Amino acid sequence: MSQGKRRSAKLSRSQPPRAASRRRQASASGWGRDVARVAAGIRRRVLRFTLRNNGGYLSQACSSAEILATLYVRSLNLGKSTAPVVPPPFAGVPGSAASRMPTGASYNGPARPDLDRFIFSPAHYALVLYSTLIEVGRLTPTALDEHFNVDGSTVELIGAEHSPGHEVTCGSLAQTVSQAAGIALARKLKRETGRVIVFMSDGEFEEGQTWEALAVMAQHRLDNLAVVIDANGQQCDGKLSTVGHLEPLLGRLVAFGANVLEVDGHDPKALDRAMARRKKASPTVVIARTDPCRGIEPMRARAPHLHYVRFAHEKERAVFERLLATWEQIGEGK
Repeated sequence: MSQGKRRSAKLSRSQPPRAASRRRQASASGWGRDVARVAAGIRRRVLRFTLRNNGGYLSQACSSAEILATLYVRSLNLGKSTAPVVPPPFAGVPGSAASRMPTGASYNGPARPDLDRFIFSPAHYALVLYSTLIEVGRLTPTALDEHFNVDGSTVELIGAEHSPGHEVTCGSLAQTVSQAAGIALARKLKRETGRVIVFMSDGEFEEGQTWEALAVMAQHRLDNLAVVIDANGQQCDGKLSTVGHLEPLLGRLVAFGANVLEVDGHDPKALDRAMARRKKASPTVVIARTDPCRGIEPMRARAPHLHYVRFAHEKERAVFERLLATWEQIGEGK
């Protein structure tokens, strides 16, 4: 339980119901404002990066900004970062002489038994994760400027286990959720109280290994594991519905033994409530339905090809530049 939630529980016992209710509403509006600020900052940073480099995973920021902001501001029970705010250089590949290479997990705090472990799956969302870490003060604001893709840097376009915020290898897609199931099982056997929270994209459910991992989660009754899906309906070849037959995703997940909740992925309160609704002996899966153009309306002109943005011509680029200039003029996300 986070410090804020413990404080709310204490108030509810010591104050009249109406007073406690007013205090809870005020607390919720406070963290809600923080989530909105972080989400706006995520979109702004990824848009700025995309303009500067004439390329970036921009639709992923549009769809997942509120999800990651809610997780880091409210729902995750993490300790303070134990990593240097300026990302260290790549330490080398694991081997017999270096069997325990550092990972990016230290940006999510220590691996204590009572704390959550956050496992980030879609490696191509790395820009969004870096921006989130910057907005919540776990990573230097210059990470996407001075350190990105520099020789020897861990801040890469496609994240890996050594990249800030990443704990395990992310590829091929679907490998991460299998590793998370193993971590959750180990924590359950050790009677640790912290949860394992996995962030995934819906395109990863086209991989058979994802479904194998879900079967293992149900078999071992991993109620200490929760998966949050950015269900934006997109993958690299366009709309999911035109590439692979995924729906009804909720029904399929229920059939595999999961405790499934479906929410608006741009509604922080709904996301936080869903994250808190655990079911004994069952893994939890939250389907967060999202819009891959949310907050950056010019993206809609590119649909359905939204996976990676590279500007076709200067006229298109100018539209996005005007949006960023407007945000920075009014201080959006700062």
